[in-house]
Amino acid sequence: MPSFRYTAITPTGETATGLMDAPTEQAVIDILRRQGSLPMRAEPADRGSGLASLLGAEFGGGKRLSGQDLSEITRELAVMLGAGQDLDRALRFLVDTAQKKHVRAILTQIRDAVRDGSPFANALAQHPASFPNLYVGLVRAGEAGGNLAGTLDRMADLLERQRALRASVISSLIYPVILLVAGIGAIVLLLTQVLPQFVPMFEQAGAALPQATQIVIAVGAFVSGYGLYATASLVVAFLAARQALSRPGPRLLWDRTILRLPVFGPLSRELLAARFARTLGTLLQNGVPLVAALGIVADVIGNTAATGAVRAATESAKGGSGLAKPLQLSGIFPIRTVYLLRLGEETAQLGGMSLRAAEIHEEQSRIGIQRVTALIVPVLILTMGVAVAGIVSSLLLAMLSLNDLAQ
Repeated sequence: MPSFRYTAITPTGETATGLMDAPTEQAVIDILRRQGSLPMRAEPADRGSGLASLLGAEFGGGKRLSGQDLSEITRELAVMLGAGQDLDRALRFLVDTAQKKHVRAILTQIRDAVRDGSPFANALAQHPASFPNLYVGLVRAGEAGGNLAGTLDRMADLLERQRALRASVISSLIYPVILLVAGIGAIVLLLTQVLPQFVPMFEQAGAALPQATQIVIAVGAFVSGYGLYATASLVVAFLAARQALSRPGPRLLWDRTILRLPVFGPLSRELLAARFARTLGTLLQNGVPLVAALGIVADVIGNTAATGAVRAATESAKGGSGLAKPLQLSGIFPIRTVYLLRLGEETAQLGGMSLRAAEIHEEQSRIGIQRVTALIVPVLILTMGVAVAGIVSSLLLAMLSLNDLAQ
C-alpha cells in the first residue's frame, strides 16, 4: 500500500504532519476528516525525489505562479463558477487565455488531474510552490461544503488585499531607496574622484590644513583603499545576520524589537493586525472552525512574537475564554483589533467583524506608510545635503587657508 505525506490542522488547532498508508490521497483526507482534523495537503511520500525532479528544479521545470498570477486565476475562477460554469470549462478557459507558458503548463496539469477524477484541492496540492496550504485547505473546505465559487471569491479578496498592501509598501519605498543610492553615490564620487584632485596641491603647499579637511581626506583615502572590502564585509554581515534570524531565539528577539521601534513599531502592528484579521475572517467565513482557523493563522502570520500571541489565544479559545483577552495581554495587536474581536464574539459574528477589522487596519497601514515615507524622504535629503556640504566646505576652507598663506 502506498504511503502519503500529509499536513492537517488538528482539533486542538496545531499543525500536524506525518506519513499514512492508504490506497489513495482521498482516502488519507477522509481518514483525517473522521479524526476531526482539517486536511491541508496530502501527496505521495516519494514525490519530489528522483533525477527527473532534481533536473526540473535545476533547469526551470519548477516555475511557480506569482502572487499576481494566483490572484487573477482565483478571481476568474470565482467569476466563472459563480456564473454557473462547470469547473472543467472554467479551467479550459484559463488554459486557453494564459499568456505565460509556465502558467499554462500548471493549469493544464491541474485540469488533467481534475478530468481524471481527482478533487480540485488534490490537483492544486500537486503544486505546493504555487498553491500554499492555506489556499488548498480553503478550496478543500469549499468543495466539501458545496460552495467552491464563494470560497474562491473570498480567497480572491484575501489575495488581492494582501497584494495591494504589499504593493503599497514597495511603491512607497522606491523613491527613498533611489534617493539613498543617489546620495551615497554622490558622496562616494566626491571622496574618490573629486577630492584626490586637490590632495597633491595641498601637499605641495606644505601648509597645515584645517582639521575638517584632514578628516575628509582621511575618509576619502579609506573609501578609495578599503571601500570594496568594507562593502564585502557588510554583505557577509548581512548574510550572517540572515542566517542567525533563521533560528527561533534570534528571530523572536528581532521580531519583538521591530514591534517596539518608535516609528516602525506601530506600523508593523497595524500590518500584522490586518493580516491576522483578514486571514482569520476569511477562514471563518468559509466554515473553518475557530480553533483550526487560529492554527492556520499562526502558521502564516509571519512574526514569531505574534505567532506566540495567537497560540495563547488558541489555548484560551479551547477553554471557552475567547480571543480578546490573551491578544490584549500580548500587547502586540492594536486595541482596535481587540475591541472588534470582542464585539464579534459577543454578537456571534466573529468572521464578519474580523473582516471589518482588517479593512480598518489596512487603511491605517496605508496611511502609516504614507506618513513614514513623508518622514524618511526629508531626513534623507537633509542628511545627504549635510554630508555633501561638509565635504565641499572642507575643501573651500583648505583653499581659503592656502590663499591666506600666499598673501
